Amino acid sequence: MEDKPRILIVEDDHDLAEMLSAYFRVQHYDVATAAWGQEAVRLSQEQPFDLIVLDIRLPDIDGYEVCRQVRARRQTQDMPIIFLTERSERANKLLGLELGVVDYITKPFDLQELRLRVRNALIRAARQALLNPVTDLPEGDLVDEHFEALLRDADPWALLALSVHNLHHFREHYGFVAADDVLRAVALMIRSAVSEHTEDSESFIGHIGPESFIVSAPLAALIAVRERLETRLNQSWAYFYPAHDRHRFDAEERPDDLLYLSAVLVESSAGAFDTPAALRAALSASSTP
Repeated sequence: MEDKPRILIVEDDHDLAEMLSAYFRVQHYDVATAAWGQEAVRLSQEQPFDLIVLDIRLPDIDGYEVCRQVRARRQTQDMPIIFLTERSERANKLLGLELGVVDYITKPFDLQELRLRVRNALIRAARQALLNPVTDLPEGDLVDEHFEALLRDADPWALLALSVHNLHHFREHYGFVAADDVLRAVALMIRSAVSEHTEDSESFIGHIGPESFIVSAPLAALIAVRERLETRLNQSWAYFYPAHDRHRFDAEERPDDLLYLSAVLVESSAGAFDTPAALRAALSASSTP
């Protein structure tokens, strides 16, 4: 049985909350409700929701503060939120957009319109879930689809597996934001190197893990891409660190907890790969230090 989309309706008007809950249940949604802002924050932390329908006027904290607290947690920072409000002033809408609200509907509203807005927000979120939230590169099913296409094709192929190592040490010392900045920078360097040596139609870049990348392109291009990336990143790693820690890269015996890149080429001649899972396993094993 297909899982139902799970939505949280945050509305202090009991009758309206009950009506919306009943309506969306009939539309085959799994629905939870909250009448208080702090209750909504707690529920969003305790249960996985696909979307929140959030009233701005609440008895304790307002919908803006609920949104801020939801966005502040890494596990829920990308959860789609639709604001319900009686306010139609432009300034309030802009504040909601600044907080990352995906849609905004003013009371009184048409139920069919709300249903379509919820559906469209969930569709957009599902599409976005196929991209890594930090780098916006394909991952998961999109990468497997590319692998399936390679395996169906009788022509030889080559893949370049790239992994950033020791990012967990970096994250522990400098935080999630700094670690995400490292991944974004590496992704940009990969894109740049690939664009220098290939045409868009003959290359593919994606993730095979949170800190591991895959590049598909002609073998000669991948060799050039690997050399380019190793040169650029060897020159750049120190600059991801605060100035007072960069001296560690100049030590005669470099500490083993510093960032570095592994880059491994895997060709179709390396073995019999029957499924995307088998290919993923080979790539992951190749990129393990």
